[in-house]
Amino acid sequence: MKFSIGGSLKLAFRPWVEGLENIPAEGPAILASNHLSFSDSFFLPAVLDRKVTFIAKAEYFTSPGVKGRLTAAFFKGVGQLPVDRSGARGAGEAAINAGIDVIKSGGLFGIYPEGTRSPDGRLYRGKPGGLARVALATGAPVIPVAMIDTEKIQPPGKVVPKLMRPGIRIGKPLDFSRYQGMEGDRFILRSVTDEVMYEIMKLSGQEYVDIYATAAKRQIADEAKRVADEQKAAEKAERAREAEQAKRAERPGD
Repeated sequence: MKFSIGGSLKLAFRPWVEGLENIPAEGPAILASNHLSFSDSFFLPAVLDRKVTFIAKAEYFTSPGVKGRLTAAFFKGVGQLPVDRSGARGAGEAAINAGIDVIKSGGLFGIYPEGTRSPDGRLYRGKPGGLARVALATGAPVIPVAMIDTEKIQPPGKVVPKLMRPGIRIGKPLDFSRYQGMEGDRFILRSVTDEVMYEIMKLSGQEYVDIYATAAKRQIADEAKRVADEQKAAEKAERAREAEQAKRAERPGD
């Protein structure tokens, strides 16, 4: 099913790719990518000859009914691995363990160091808990990947994709084997993550923002709420003013 889905995506969207030679023909590797769209996890596997395993919410695989079974089949077909995300810490540990298992089996493990989709197309600070821990626990090379324009095909909240050509740039493998076994050192984890994010930034050409994407999303939501509250207050004041003017117009002698 992976090949049928991948073939359909390539036929419909014709993604361009640079750096395919940097993907090993065999053996384990971690593909660390920026994250612009829900479709990132589909386009990257579609252009590779090897299976790439990403993690996905377990609910995608356990929903009841015909729709649930079709959804589960689709996610399995594109190399998604179900992970129980109940509890923030439990979710992180489950993702790390899943990644280690994929690497130990000799596979390609895909991960988004930002931890969530970019809210505005910029590149955000990488979270050190996942990518770096898997890399240092296994000694697997990390291959930086840049998804290009996928947010224009399917922006957050949009269901129907726009037909246009996305791009994928694949960088040279990064070797962190010198730090293997040091996944308990938070300074090493931060350093490894920052080095990977720098390479992704060079590949993608994105503006880098040194805060987490989750914090940026909160800021954007708070600002949107503030603007909405101000607009509501202004509309309420305008209605009150209009009501007062109407009262004055009804008074005799005014």
